[in-house]
Amino acid sequence: MTEQASSKIDYFASTGSGVEFLRGRLDGYRYSPHQHDTFTVAALSHGVGALSVGGRLYTPRVAQLIFCNPFEVHDGAAPGGGLSYRASYPSEPLLHRIAAESAAAPPRGAVRFSEPVVDDPAGSAMFLRAHESSQRGDCTLEAEERLFTMYAYCLSRYAGVRLAEAGQEDGPIGRAVTLLCDAYAAKVTLSDLIDEAGVPRQRLISAFRRRTGLTPHAFLVNRRVIAAKRLLRRGEQASVVAARTGFSDQAHLIRTFKARIGVTPGAYQQAVRDR
Repeated sequence: MTEQASSKIDYFASTGSGVEFLRGRLDGYRYSPHQHDTFTVAALSHGVGALSVGGRLYTPRVAQLIFCNPFEVHDGAAPGGGLSYRASYPSEPLLHRIAAESAAAPPRGAVRFSEPVVDDPAGSAMFLRAHESSQRGDCTLEAEERLFTMYAYCLSRYAGVRLAEAGQEDGPIGRAVTLLCDAYAAKVTLSDLIDEAGVPRQRLISAFRRRTGLTPHAFLVNRRVIAAKRLLRRGEQASVVAARTGFSDQAHLIRTFKARIGVTPGAYQQAVRDR
C-alpha cells in the first residue's frame, strides 16, 4: 500500500433479508488476503480492479459479476486509479434456501459458484439495482424482490441450479394479489406475501408475474398510483395523498406518479378539475 492509497467503505445491513452490504471506493488500496464465512456477490460501477481468488489472478471491470464462495481466500485492489464497487454477503443457508426454492430438484451437496468473475452486463446491472434498493430502504418489498430474484438468477447461471418449471399456484397467488389490493398503503414485505400464499419466495415472484404481468412490488406501486388518482380527483392535497397511499413522502409520490401517468399529481389534479 502506498502513502497515497485510500479507501472509503460503507457497510449496511438489510432488515428484511438479513444480508450485509458494502459500498466502497478504492484508490491504490489493497486488501490483505482474507476469507468470509458468507458468499460474496459483487460488481464494479467504475474502474478496473485486481482480484486474486485461490491463487488465480483476475481483473474485474464494469459489466461483470464477481463471486467468492465461503472461506475462499481472496484479496482485492485498485492498482491503476480509483474504482467503485458494491458487494453483498449472503449467508450460506440463505443461498441454499433460494436454490432449493428455485430448483427443479433439491441441490445435491453444497451450492458453489464455479467462476469468480464472469461477463454479464445484464446480471451486473440487476445486482447494482438490487444493491441500491437495499441501501435506500424505502420499500422493503422492492429491495427483497430485487435481491432474491438476482440471487436466483446468479445461482441458475453460475452455480448449476436448474430452475423449476411453472407450477399451479393460481389459488395461492390470488390470495397474495388480494392482500396487496387490500393493504396497498401498508409496508408489505415478501414474508407477508409468503405467509399469505404459502408459496416459497422464488416460486411466488415468478408465479405472481405470470398471473398479473407484474412483480409483487410493481403491482403494489401500481395499486398505490390508482388509489392516489382517486384521492386527487376528490381534491386531496398531494402531501395527504402520499401519506394515505403508502408513499414515503410527497417527492416519492411525484416521481412514481409521473413515471406511470406521464404528468405530476398536481398537473393531473388540475386536468381533471378543469373537465
